[in-house]
Amino acid sequence: MCTTCGCGDETETRVTALAGRDRTSTGLHPDGRAHHHHDDGPHDHLDHSHTHVATAAAPRTVEIEERVLAKNDGLAQRNRSWLSARGIVALNVMSSPGSGKTSLLVRTIHELSADRSVAVIEGDQETLLDAERIRATGASVVQINTGAGCHLDAEMVQKGMNVLDPPSRSLLFIENVGNLVCPALFDLGETSKVVVISTTEGHDKPLKYPHMVAAADLLVINKTDLLPYVEFDVEACATHARSVNPGLPVLPLSVTTGAGMDAWYGWLAAL
Repeated sequence: MCTTCGCGDETETRVTALAGRDRTSTGLHPDGRAHHHHDDGPHDHLDHSHTHVATAAAPRTVEIEERVLAKNDGLAQRNRSWLSARGIVALNVMSSPGSGKTSLLVRTIHELSADRSVAVIEGDQETLLDAERIRATGASVVQINTGAGCHLDAEMVQKGMNVLDPPSRSLLFIENVGNLVCPALFDLGETSKVVVISTTEGHDKPLKYPHMVAAADLLVINKTDLLPYVEFDVEACATHARSVNPGLPVLPLSVTTGAGMDAWYGWLAAL
């Protein structure tokens, strides 16, 4: 999958449909290819070969890393074209574990789905727990389990989209695996990248994970209801983030109380 983070090609990626249109299977051939492509599906033919990386000198490792990322970027661009042609807004939502990104999606779906169709590709190493939470909202959801893998990639998202088949003009959330490092490297074909941090993580997070913040189109600071109980400086966090990504919008909110959620919905509506 990638040589940048130690993900092994032996990792088994599982795609599970939990809700949405009638599906009789996960939508995958035994070799991992989606079998219910429409004529205008995102990808008709893909190279599903795996890159096996043996211990080698640094130049060889860099070359393989570049090839992996180049292949991913090509698939991501095909994803982006497919989404754009249908007017689908896709958001790659990234964070460390426990920031509250699943809770953010659950509340967002409850409050927006009456006006706009919402679907979710849920990424986790194991379990269907977060996808079950999404399914309880009534939204269509596909769970992608990456095994030892620490991020989603464009091919996984393509498979998820083929199973979901999101309708035109819909909103597609891609909840990435909880990790503030490797997801920043992999373009999924999304419309925008949203990074979520929480007030329990420390306001220096943008300085510790600059590549993630540099890739972001929006930084959400969640759990502002806990500000009286934690040492977190919202302004300092925003300043740190903009030192890495000048002009980055920073949106403090609380999924628990609803404070700041209207601003979040306004940002979504503007996409």
